[in-house]
Amino acid sequence: MTRTAEAREGAADPVRTRLAAAGAAVVTVGAGLGLRAVAAGDLAKYGGDALYTVMLLTLVVLVAPRVTPLAAAGGALAVSWAVEFLQLSQVPAELSERSTLARLVLGSTFNAPDLFWYAVGAVAGWLVHTAVRSSRHRWVGRS
Repeated sequence: MTRTAEAREGAADPVRTRLAAAGAAVVTVGAGLGLRAVAAGDLAKYGGDALYTVMLLTLVVLVAPRVTPLAAAGGALAVSWAVEFLQLSQVPAELSERSTLARLVLGSTFNAPDLFWYAVGAVAGWLVHTAVRSSRHRWVGRS
C-alpha cells in the first residue's frame, strides 16, 4: 500500500472516528467525576484540569475527525488557556453565579498553575490519539 493510500485509509472513516471520540468524551467526563468522588485537594483539582483539556481534545476530534493528533492537542490547549485567561476578567465569575454549566465550563478564578496542568492534559491526549491512530493504521494495513 502506498503512503497516500495509507493516509486515505486511515482517514477514510470519519463516522467511526466520531463515534470513538464521543465515547472517549463520555469516558473522560466519567473519569473526571470519578476522580472528584475518590480524591480531594490538588490531585482532584489538577487532575480535573488535565482531564478538561483531554475532553476538549475529544470534542475537537468529534467535530473534525481527520484532524492530526498534534492539531487536536494544540487546539484543545489553546481553548483551555483562553478560558483560563478569560478568568482574569469578571465575565466567567458573573456567568458562574447564574449558571452551573457556566461554572463547570468557564470556572471563575484565574489560577496560573492550571495552565501547566492543561498542557499535561494536552500531551496525554496527544499521546493517546497518536497511539490510537498508529494502531489503526497498522490494523488497516493488514487487511
